[in-house]
Amino acid sequence: MHGTSASPQRLNAAQRSAHIREVVLAKGVELRQRYPTLNHQDVMGAGILAFALVGMIGSATLYMTGHMAWWACLLLNAFFASLTHELEHDLIHSMYFRKQRVPHNLMMGLVWLARPSTINPWIRRHLHLNHHKVSGTESDMEERAITNGEPWGFARLLMVGDNVMSAFIRMLRAKIWAHKISIIKRALKVYAPLALVHWGAWYLFLGFHAANGIAHLLGTPIEWSATTLSVMHVIDIAAVVIIGPNVLRTFCLHFVSSNMHYYGDVEPGNVIQQTQVLNPWWMWPLQAFCFNFGSSHGIHHFVVKEPFYIRQMTVPVAHKVMREMGVRFNDFGTFGRANRFVRKEATAPQEVRAAQV
Repeated sequence: MHGTSASPQRLNAAQRSAHIREVVLAKGVELRQRYPTLNHQDVMGAGILAFALVGMIGSATLYMTGHMAWWACLLLNAFFASLTHELEHDLIHSMYFRKQRVPHNLMMGLVWLARPSTINPWIRRHLHLNHHKVSGTESDMEERAITNGEPWGFARLLMVGDNVMSAFIRMLRAKIWAHKISIIKRALKVYAPLALVHWGAWYLFLGFHAANGIAHLLGTPIEWSATTLSVMHVIDIAAVVIIGPNVLRTFCLHFVSSNMHYYGDVEPGNVIQQTQVLNPWWMWPLQAFCFNFGSSHGIHHFVVKEPFYIRQMTVPVAHKVMREMGVRFNDFGTFGRANRFVRKEATAPQEVRAAQV
């Protein structure tokens, strides 16, 4: 059942999903045969991690020694950090050093250090594996946490780029105190210690420079102590080399991910309805800092065990068969429907049939 031989009209959702899986897996096998290096998955993962970390340290060094502009360092490190996000995702699915706990956990620790804005990856493993089981439902805590299913507005914009703000707004919305306290406890547990330090430093950075800006406009500059100024000098550097890159990367990833996943009216277990391919030209600035997530992540829902670099290489073949089997592409209506799958407007008969199968 390859190419266009399978007619989507005669297949139910599970059969269409299986066909996509079969075609994409076959492409992965072909790629490994053509490029034997791809068979050395552990080495590939460790090599990509080394490349990303050397890149981040190198650009930070060039910036700190005056050989690179702050904005170039920030953009480069956001890109390198996006590689480590993809590695963490693969590690969660046990794709590198699966039977060697020391190098596996060392990689988990290093990708967390490169992205201190994120939750503990060992905790995220449980959330992410649950995401695959219950994608698009209220039980999908991972996607709900990054605003999937929220109506678009100022609150969602704040929540998309800031993990702690997301938890804070959810706490404010909670109706009873027991629920509010449970949200606070959970946030402290999953974000300790790196994300609490990261976001705390980010708020200090914003607050310090906002206070100085307002004081300058009022013509009454603030006389900060020498200690405060020396601490802020360190935070200013961190804002360029690690904090800012991860704020940018977080916003791009969460914006793309939360809008390419559907929520609320997805049939349980129907992978066709879980995601769309979101790859319009105008989203390239966002895709650049989440490693083309909107284009490639939908493939992962069908073929879970392929590492991210092979998934990227299968994109042309995968997109062709996904389109044939009824996966949506660039459904921008999701922004107005709070990510619901069902469209309000009239739908094509074939798509209605596909959604009902």
